[in-house]
Amino acid sequence: MENNRSKLIWVALALVALLVAALVFSIFQVTSLKSEVDSTRAENEQLQLTNEQLQLSNEFEAINSRFAQYEDQATQLGGDTILAKYNAAKNKIEQLLDELNSEKKKSQQRITQLQNEIATLRGLLRHYIAQVDSLGKENAGLRAENAQIKDENMQLSSKVREVSKTNETLSERMTLAEKLNVTGVTLTPLRKNGKKEKNVTKAKQLMVTFTIPQNNSTPVGSKTIYMRITSPEGSLLGNAGSFSFEGASLPCTAKKTIEYAGEEIPGVTLYWDVNTALTPGDYTVELFADNYRLASRHFTLKK
Repeated sequence: MENNRSKLIWVALALVALLVAALVFSIFQVTSLKSEVDSTRAENEQLQLTNEQLQLSNEFEAINSRFAQYEDQATQLGGDTILAKYNAAKNKIEQLLDELNSEKKKSQQRITQLQNEIATLRGLLRHYIAQVDSLGKENAGLRAENAQIKDENMQLSSKVREVSKTNETLSERMTLAEKLNVTGVTLTPLRKNGKKEKNVTKAKQLMVTFTIPQNNSTPVGSKTIYMRITSPEGSLLGNAGSFSFEGASLPCTAKKTIEYAGEEIPGVTLYWDVNTALTPGDYTVELFADNYRLASRHFTLKK
């Protein structure tokens, strides 16, 4: 008997150890995935800033190339003043580009500073061209070169947009792994007794229902879901406060807080008590949480 009891104790201890190991491994996997997502997002941001710097650098070279072709005329048209202003702006940009090239981590503030300096240089070039045009010197040649530069800039912008779009797609895929999902969104008019009302003009409540599927990548915890219902006239129904979304404050029709543990939550419902005349037509239901738009659905309600 004593031997059997000892064996059972050892088996129980072994099972506990296995459970603890499995829990530690699961925590490690979640932490590793979060770290990979953060790292990828940071790399995407740096790639986008590098692309912006490349575009600005190419534009700077194009401006210099154009100005160099008519540098002799600049002296005739504006004396030393226009050359001094241009060279000062040019030196500032070259210094800024050198600093950016030496920085391992780019910042949006520095890229914006570069944009502003190149805008100043571009303005000086436009002023110079305007003087040339006013004197009627080589107008046709300048227009042709201007078109060529614009075409080259458009081609470069197109390439940058393609790269940016690829980066955005990658970023969206990574962030979607964390996004709370919803399925089966419905909008139902209700009578005073809670039963379905076919005539929207007689509805006393609007009920929105949906399901939150299982998603192991979504952080668990308390989630506040904000609902917006827009009438056929384009006005927001109700006023249950506001929430932050993409840097702006949006009013909502209703809101509800749930506890999400990574498992499916069926039959989530939000209600809005009708306090205005409703008309037949297309209604839009939007759901938001954690600074994401979870869903946007259109429903036609009839009289």
